[in-house]
Amino acid sequence: MARIPPPVATIRTAVRRALGPSGSVLVACSGGADSLALAAATAFVAPRLGIRAGLVTVDHGLQDGSAARAAAVAEWGRSVGLDPVEVATVDVGGRPGGPEAAARDARYEALSSAAERNTAGTVLLGHTRDDQAETVLLALARGGGPRGLSGMPFRKGVFVRPLLDVTRADTRKACAALGLAAWDDPHNADPAYTRARVRADALPALIAALGPAVVANLARTAALVAADVDYLDAAAAEALAAVRTPAGLPVPALAALPAAIRSRVLHAWAKELGAPGSALAHRHVVALDALVTAWHGQGPTSLPDGIVVGRREGHLVRVAL
Repeated sequence: MARIPPPVATIRTAVRRALGPSGSVLVACSGGADSLALAAATAFVAPRLGIRAGLVTVDHGLQDGSAARAAAVAEWGRSVGLDPVEVATVDVGGRPGGPEAAARDARYEALSSAAERNTAGTVLLGHTRDDQAETVLLALARGGGPRGLSGMPFRKGVFVRPLLDVTRADTRKACAALGLAAWDDPHNADPAYTRARVRADALPALIAALGPAVVANLARTAALVAADVDYLDAAAAEALAAVRTPAGLPVPALAALPAAIRSRVLHAWAKELGAPGSALAHRHVVALDALVTAWHGQGPTSLPDGIVVGRREGHLVRVAL
């Protein structure tokens, strides 16, 4: 029996561990090496576990030939037995944020819709250890705090990232071993995009200065911080449930909370009021905290989406203007 190349075996093992007892899965596949290796491994592993596996490729319409490329990825998916196979065409224009954020939001919406439409409990994403290291560096540069440093979660809702412990080099080697022609997205090398600059310049400079282990160390940092963040978030959810009253959030109870818990309580409460998470920034939480810990009669503070919070009779409350 032919020996399975180590990179192929590594990725199949990662997929097998990620699938578990799931009835139906979809693989998000752009045709790049990471997602192509993931899709090939899923096509091999899923039937052996009695799991139905399909593929979704998203056409963002941002490059010439994107529709033909998406169709080719879909055709390949069918040829290896993935079913169902879909091409999801999205409109990126007119969305808030930069082009990277707009494309990402459109892509996740399309993948979520595909999962719901096909009753798939899991959508597999091809992010690798290198992607995780880049995410941590970006969070450091942006002052993202613990939540940013925790990187991309292994699982969030229907989305699962089996390859967070697999290197990008191994996905390329796996594709080569399987005879798969991966597509190189020109956006990944375009210096107009922040992540592309991190990939081409910042991370290689760190590797040159500190050694190749820096990628694994950054990814491990994300995993360690994520465990702490999960614990603190759970504690904050309990604290929010304990302190809330029909009148609002009582200031003395908030002031008694440790700062790490109080900031999370205020963040979660702001989202409950309707502040979109994508627009809710650290400065908004700091302003809410000042109403608790540094109040000297100042007026209300404004949150995204026109939400205003003030201090009334010892409580934080939403204020109608």
